[in-house]
Amino acid sequence: MKLSATKTLLAISAMLMFAATDAQAATERYNVDLDHSIVGFSVAHMVVSKTTGRFTDYAGFIEMDPEARTVKALEAVIKTVSVNTNHEKRDAHLKTPDFFNVEKFPTMTWKMKSYEKQGDKYAAKGDLTLLGVTKEVVLTGTFNGVVPKDPWGNTRAGFTAEGKINRKDFGMNWSKALDNGGLVVGDEVTIKLEIECIKQK
Repeated sequence: MKLSATKTLLAISAMLMFAATDAQAATERYNVDLDHSIVGFSVAHMVVSKTTGRFTDYAGFIEMDPEARTVKALEAVIKTVSVNTNHEKRDAHLKTPDFFNVEKFPTMTWKMKSYEKQGDKYAAKGDLTLLGVTKEVVLTGTFNGVVPKDPWGNTRAGFTAEGKINRKDFGMNWSKALDNGGLVVGDEVTIKLEIECIKQK
């Protein structure tokens, strides 16, 4: 009886080890394709409209099993000096200590801590570090699928996601009051991501 129990325990352990190894082997790394991705944002301006912008220099990766649609890791690093709202004077102001303070804080980062599936969407919780302050930010989005082979032999995957932050949570407090009581720049910022990744060879 003891020998049989020992054999059974060993068999179960072997199966678990094989399953863990197989799951690890299925995890693949995809790097963000800068030329086919958008890291954008929008914020209220003068109450009646929204100003939109994007960052043009960043890097990131996702480690996932595309068939099982499971994610192991997700990280991004964005160079704040690359902020672009298609307005030279405004962009210069955004780079000052009033906003991104790019000389003191040249990058901001986001690193996933956990995620959960919500129907057809995913909600990923992660730490956003901006202006030296780290806060949890949730990004909700969809996994748009995989192209096994593009014309250059690459495997590609696509994602769409959104999130919201209050810029004052990170110490970005500059604004001016309007006569009607509103603000020149709103506090809530909407993050919008269209991400295309290439499987690392």
